Amino acid sequence: MEDSIYGLRYRDVLTLCVMGLLFLGIIMVQSASMHVTGHVGWQWTKGGTKHLAFAAVALLTFFIVGRLDYAKLTRKAVWRNPIVHLTAFAAFTCLIVLAPHVGIQINGARRWLPLGPVQLQPSELAKWSVVLFLSYWLAYRPVDLDSFTRGFLPTLIPVAGICLLVVIQDFGTAALIALCALTMCIVGRVKLRHLMVVLPPATAAAWWFVRHKAYRWRRMTAFMDPFSNPQREGYHMIQSLLSFTTGGLFGKGLGNGVQKLGYLPEDTTDFIFAVICEELGLFGAILTIALYLGIIFVAWQMVKQKRDSFGRLLAFGVASMTGLQALINIAVATVSVPTKGLPLPLVSAGGSGLVITCASLGLLYSVASHPHDAQEEEQTSWDMNSMALAAAL
Repeated sequence: MEDSIYGLRYRDVLTLCVMGLLFLGIIMVQSASMHVTGHVGWQWTKGGTKHLAFAAVALLTFFIVGRLDYAKLTRKAVWRNPIVHLTAFAAFTCLIVLAPHVGIQINGARRWLPLGPVQLQPSELAKWSVVLFLSYWLAYRPVDLDSFTRGFLPTLIPVAGICLLVVIQDFGTAALIALCALTMCIVGRVKLRHLMVVLPPATAAAWWFVRHKAYRWRRMTAFMDPFSNPQREGYHMIQSLLSFTTGGLFGKGLGNGVQKLGYLPEDTTDFIFAVICEELGLFGAILTIALYLGIIFVAWQMVKQKRDSFGRLLAFGVASMTGLQALINIAVATVSVPTKGLPLPLVSAGGSGLVITCASLGLLYSVASHPHDAQEEEQTSWDMNSMALAAAL
């Protein structure tokens, strides 16, 4: 009998949480996109309609990917594996987006690639490719991870390379990838002494990237005292805090927020949680957090069950990336950490990032729908080693 909670299968709980967050995002992006027009009643805006279309595609992607058997991603030799190819493709897109006249530059940042009527954000593809790569690599261990030079470094190089390419575009996303990769390496039983060797230089490099750009350093100093410069670096934080204080317990009511009327920048993306709290109050904040906890709960159940290592690591990686991004976004909105440009997963306005996130959560749905035990994993691992040996010969 399939595991369930209160009569709901774990994959059903996941589906409800994903649909709940997508629906919340549709409503709140539409509300945040509204302006004073003189018309009475609820009218769809251009931003709300666009997000509705992307959310519909994202939900369809979630169900399509969820029906696939995730274990089929690992049933090829290393250099013919689709996960390795996806990682290489993600690194390539992160590279070409930096080329002049190729990547689209918006607000001084070159982060998007034109794909006809839509735009692809390579950093979104990169962060989920790292989750897939580490899940596969740490589960099947094609190299000796007990060795620093022959095992740990070959594992680290692709991840570090992607982080270096992403940090040029977006420091916040690069830090998120590095943090998620660290948690996956710990869970994947990488030697802690190996991690201790690379953490100090990685931390020093992160510090240099923050100190190297004046605007990043001003964000750090403004976080210590936002009111010291309320019209510039401290402006986002002060306006976000005002949204929380005016929202109260039950909020001002859907569509009745004031901060979105030109006072709160990035109200449909980075600071949409502040709009939720102003219009839906503490109730809306608790509901949002509860939906994310539901996703993490399903992933944790998959990790606890006796499944194949790839499935457990994949479930953990998807939950880690989603949970860490949501945590950082909420922490930024509540001025608990310095400002970082990370959207709220499944809720903030987005295009390619929304679809790619739902595809990744579809893999979590697949893990919940297709149980593979450890005995089957041993047979698959033997087959992969045989194919790798045959290819080498």
